[in-house]
Amino acid sequence: MRLNLLLALLLLALLQACATRTPAPAERDGPELQPPPDLQRVPDAVPRIEPIRPGGANKPYEIDGVRYVPLLEDLPYEEGGLASWYGRKFHGRQTASGETYNMYAMTAAHPRWPLPSYARVRNPANGREVIVRVNDRGPFAKGRVIDLSYSAALKLDLLRGVAPVQIQRLSFEDIRTGRWRREPEPGEPPTQVAQASEAPAEPVPEAAAQVRAASPGLWLQIGAFRALEGAVALKQRVAGNLAELEPLLTTLRDRGLHRVQLGPFDSLERAQEAAQRLRSLLALQPLLVQR
Repeated sequence: MRLNLLLALLLLALLQACATRTPAPAERDGPELQPPPDLQRVPDAVPRIEPIRPGGANKPYEIDGVRYVPLLEDLPYEEGGLASWYGRKFHGRQTASGETYNMYAMTAAHPRWPLPSYARVRNPANGREVIVRVNDRGPFAKGRVIDLSYSAALKLDLLRGVAPVQIQRLSFEDIRTGRWRREPEPGEPPTQVAQASEAPAEPVPEAAAQVRAASPGLWLQIGAFRALEGAVALKQRVAGNLAELEPLLTTLRDRGLHRVQLGPFDSLERAQEAAQRLRSLLALQPLLVQR
């Protein structure tokens, strides 16, 4: 009788131990132990016009009781909020668009933008910008606006955790006209004050447009196009929305590109004020150029 009682107590103790055992932790995300070298040199995604199709990756869906209705209009949506990134846990798995996720490609996830889309992502803390292809859904945490691939987060210096970003979807018109192209050239930080090339920029004569000489001073570059038509269209857009800036608009031909610039400004404050208006009203990202 005493033996049976001891066995029963022992069995009860074992059952309680099993019931209170901490479950094995879920697989954690993060980088691989040995990421490929030179990921800073991974080129940005190159935007191209990809049709927006209803259904499939763009049909409404539900996550944790929250219903998401993807946007289907081709518009230059803009948002500010927190960015996160996802890595090895999802590497090689299928994205919402049906493509295979590659943490070393320049891609991203957004909960509502059309799939696929292209986006400019800017880290306001350091001014770095990248272009990514949005081909997945997420993130779903409150306050987060985009989930970046490992390489995109690395180039923006966001691998240390969640951080604020500014994001802009590139519309078909942005892609068609070349307005998506960011300056300076790939590999050069966009926040630094760029120096003009040694060869003087050549003013481009064009009808019904004011052409100014590339005089010394502070300038804002707002676009660069291989075709003159793109530069003309951008100047018309700025002049139509910010008439007070029209006298400062100039098209210069430099290193095979037609560069649209405003200036010269007599102070850094005035240049920054104009840049802020261009960003807020026309979603442009001016580059400060000093000659």
